[in-house]
Amino acid sequence: MLGCVAVAAALTWVVPSGQYDRRQDEATGRSVVVPGTFHPVPPEPVGVFQALAAVPRGMVDAASVIFLVFLAGGGFTAVERTGALRRLIDAMARRLAGRGILILPAAGLAFAAAGALMQMSEELVAFAPLLVLLCAAFGVPPLVAVLMSIGAAQVGAMFSPVDPFMVTIAQKVAQVPVGSGWRFRTILLVIATVWWLWTMTRWAMRESTGGALRPGDELADRLTPRHVAILLVVALTFLFFVIGAQQWGWDFDRLATLFLIMGVASGLIGGLGAAGTAEAMLSGARDMVYSALIIGVARGIFVVLDQGHIVDSLVHTIASPLMGQPPAVAAVGMYAAQALIHVPVPSTSGLAVLTMPIMAPVADLVGLSRQVAILAYQLGAGLTDMFTPTNGPLIAMLAACGVSIESWIRWVTPRAIVLAVFSIASILVAIAMGWQ
Repeated sequence: MLGCVAVAAALTWVVPSGQYDRRQDEATGRSVVVPGTFHPVPPEPVGVFQALAAVPRGMVDAASVIFLVFLAGGGFTAVERTGALRRLIDAMARRLAGRGILILPAAGLAFAAAGALMQMSEELVAFAPLLVLLCAAFGVPPLVAVLMSIGAAQVGAMFSPVDPFMVTIAQKVAQVPVGSGWRFRTILLVIATVWWLWTMTRWAMRESTGGALRPGDELADRLTPRHVAILLVVALTFLFFVIGAQQWGWDFDRLATLFLIMGVASGLIGGLGAAGTAEAMLSGARDMVYSALIIGVARGIFVVLDQGHIVDSLVHTIASPLMGQPPAVAAVGMYAAQALIHVPVPSTSGLAVLTMPIMAPVADLVGLSRQVAILAYQLGAGLTDMFTPTNGPLIAMLAACGVSIESWIRWVTPRAIVLAVFSIASILVAIAMGWQ
C-alpha cells in the first residue's frame, strides 16, 4: 500500500497538472464538472515527505470509518466472549446437520441485497469477527467470509437498479429520470448474484474440512436465556444499523455508536462485568488496528493524487479518445475508462460527479443513450472495486479476516474475467435493444 502511495507521488512529477471548472448542480446538491473546460494549472509535484504526510491525512479523512471499525471489533469481541455466538452457531450447525453449509449462500444473499440497496462497503468490516467464526464452525477457509460479505455486496452494487450512491447520483448528474432502466438492471443483478453465490458455495463445499456438527453430535452447552438476550441485542443492533443507514441517513458516527452500545450491553448481560467488558472491547479494537491503518493508507493514495492536481488530468487523458468512435466501441471504451479512472477516484459517488458530466455529452455525440453511459460507469467501477488497492474496505476486510491479498487475487481473477465478459455483453445487448 505504501508502494502505491509512492507510485501516486511519482505520477505527480510526470503527469501534467490540470483541472475542470465545476458548478453547483441543484439536482444532486454536488459540485459537478463542466464539460470542455479542462485547462492546465501550475504543477504541484508531491515530494517524499508530502507523500508520507498524506498517510496520516488519509487517516484523518477516513476517521469516521476507522472508529467504526474499532468499535465494531470491540463490540463483537465482547459478544463473542459471552459465548452466545459460539452456542448459536453450534445450534445452527446441529439443526442443519449435514447441510449446514447452505447458510453461507443465504448470508451472501443478504449482503448482496445490502450492496444493491445501500452499497454497503466500509460497514462490512464490522462483520468480520462474526463471519470468520461462522466459517470456522463450518470448516471452510476464512476467504469465504470475504466472498459472502464484501464480495457479494460488490456484485450487488455493481448491477444494482437502485443504489443511491451509484445509479441515483449518476442518473441525476446525467439528467436521466431517477429509477429508470430498473427492469434491465434487475435482470442483470439476479443473474450475477446467483452466479456469484453458486461459484462461492461450490468452492466452499470443495474446501470444507467438515467443521460443522454431524447428526448425533451433542452440544456441550445449550443457549441460555442470558445468551438469547445477548443475541436479541445483536439483532436489534443490525436492525437499527440497516434502518439508520438506509432510512434515517445516519453517518458513521451514529452507526459506530450502535456497536458501542451492543458491546457494553452484551458484556454486562453476559456476566463479564464492567472490567471484563472493557477488556474485551479493548482487545477487539486492538485486533482491528491493522484493518484501520489499511483504510487510512488507501485514502492517502487519493490524497497524493489530489494534492498534485492530476486527478482531472487522468480523467481527461482517458476520456478524450472516446470522441468520434462508433457507439459500440465508445460504450466499451467508456466501460474500460470508468474502470481505470476508479483507481485514482475510489469513491463511486465522487466518480459519478467527476465523469458523468463528461461521459453524458460524449454519449450524445457518438449516438449512445445516456442510460448506457451510466451502465458503463456502474459496471466499470464495480469491476475495479474487486482489485484496486484504493478500495480501503476490501483491503481492510481481507486483513480483518486474515486473508492475504495474493489469495484473494488468485480466487477472484478468473471470476472477475467472467463478470467483465458478462458486463460487456450486457452493454452490447443494451445498445442492440435501444435501451433508454
